[in-house]
Amino acid sequence: MAIDWIGFGYAIVVALGGVVGYTRKGSIVSLVAGLSFGLMSGYGAYCVTHDSRDVKISFFSAFILTIVMGMRFKRSKKLIPGGLIAGLSLLMILRLVFLLL
Repeated sequence: MAIDWIGFGYAIVVALGGVVGYTRKGSIVSLVAGLSFGLMSGYGAYCVTHDSRDVKISFFSAFILTIVMGMRFKRSKKLIPGGLIAGLSLLMILRLVFLLL
């Protein structure tokens, strides 16, 4: 079983994004959402590590973040954080689909 380093890295980026949002803007919503989705993505990476076909949790968290952060990017036109997280989440979805093939 190979460790899902990409999945764990993605989870860390999402969680750190929430922490940075809190420290820079004082946004408790960013902190809670970032840590929640970071933990969910981390657990998803753990599941993928143990069974490469068990992508449900990782896929769900990446899908939700793609939609939410994509809408935020479209509204604000700011690359960070909306565009960055939406793009990384979309790449994560494509990677997970590739794992299933």
